[in-house]
Amino acid sequence: MKPKLCVILFLGVSPNLLHAQEAITASGGNASGSGGSAGYTVGQIFYTTNSGANGSVAQGVQLPFEIFVVTTIEEGKEISLDFKAYPNPATDYLILKIDGEMQAQYVATLYDINGKLIMNKNLESKETNFSMSNLLPATYFLKVVQSKHASTQEIKTFKIIKN
Repeated sequence: MKPKLCVILFLGVSPNLLHAQEAITASGGNASGSGGSAGYTVGQIFYTTNSGANGSVAQGVQLPFEIFVVTTIEEGKEISLDFKAYPNPATDYLILKIDGEMQAQYVATLYDINGKLIMNKNLESKETNFSMSNLLPATYFLKVVQSKHASTQEIKTFKIIKN
């Protein structure tokens, strides 16, 4: 009679009452020191904060939102030329604005994260629009190059996030 009772109890448990821990993570490990030890993972989807008498710990993901210039030109400091790309993150369009006098021909190229050329435009005015609506949400790089007499010089590269 006991085996039947066990089967009946198992079948009577609702799936909503069963819980398990699951995390798809990119990396993880264990850290230890004189104050104790902790296990950690990188790439968790949720986080919680636990507080105690000696401090608090935040468990889970805490991703920074970064927008930064990847490269800049060091030489030519006497040139007062500034390039701005906005809005970043972009959705439908991206504007590249040049502050200062354009004394040379500039070309802007948009690459995906794998280095594939997506778009190439000559910068004819101080403000150039790039259509981003047909691109997938991802990270792109906008490189501005100065062209002079069959030679090119990289001026600035922007990291662009497309939502």
